[in-house]
Amino acid sequence: MSTDDTAVPLPGGTWPLGDLTVTRFGYGAMQLAGPGVVGPPADRDGALAVLREAVDLGITHIDTSGAYGPRVTNELIREALHPYPESLHIATKVGAHRDERGGWPPARRPEDLRRAVHEDLATLGLDRLDLVNLRLGDARGTQPGSLAEAFGTLVELQQQGLIRHLGVSNATADQVAEALAIAPIACVQNMYNLAHRHDDALIDELAGKGIAYVPFFPLGGFSPLQSSALSAVASRLGTTPMSVALAWLLRRSPNVLLIPGTSSVAHLVENVAGAGTPLSGDDLAELEGVGSGSGAAG
Repeated sequence: MSTDDTAVPLPGGTWPLGDLTVTRFGYGAMQLAGPGVVGPPADRDGALAVLREAVDLGITHIDTSGAYGPRVTNELIREALHPYPESLHIATKVGAHRDERGGWPPARRPEDLRRAVHEDLATLGLDRLDLVNLRLGDARGTQPGSLAEAFGTLVELQQQGLIRHLGVSNATADQVAEALAIAPIACVQNMYNLAHRHDDALIDELAGKGIAYVPFFPLGGFSPLQSSALSAVASRLGTTPMSVALAWLLRRSPNVLLIPGTSSVAHLVENVAGAGTPLSGDDLAELEGVGSGSGAAG
């Protein structure tokens, strides 16, 4: 499979992940698993179609994890896209797993991480993973504490040739600094959006270092007042709140990479179009007011 050279350029252009170049508009595969990110999708053919459409649209950055399903999204990615286009780069995430109650307990012991990396290699059909993010914290968010042992285990696997680039997810600024003191990282993947801007300083610092910042939950944690303000901007522009949120993230900084997820081809196409929504200076000023409202500090 190869991407269509005549496709319309994706909004935001590209950014480097280490020595790789990816589209700033990517795709997050989590929603392709079953309800609660457990088990297979209700519509397997539909899930495969979404992945193929993502590549046909020119997306070159897909985000996944062996914990999704577990292993379901990785298996779908392999079925839909293997052998992978040379331009396509798959990021995966280790450090948590799914329990029987649908929780995300940590799995950051060295043996957990080694097992997860080898499982990702096997299920995705790869000899080396392009990018592995170490998930820190827990389901409530970031948590303080050293990442040295867990991150050091991934560095060892990188030195063995099993991982190309490393990143961290759900990380505090101190943990990002600790990781950088151990080995280079290609990205940080944290919760961040128009209403939750606690990583503003970190994004700017990473941009200066050429490191990508990958926000998740582009509409997560908005207060009713913030949601109303965002909806008002979207209504005036004749688009959706998600479109405005994605467009704003692309405007926020050139190192911000998007990975919105969906299980619908139509919604994927809508997200791509929406992320290209033009925002005027007045729009941006109004949206800044959303970010300074209740709950903006996260």
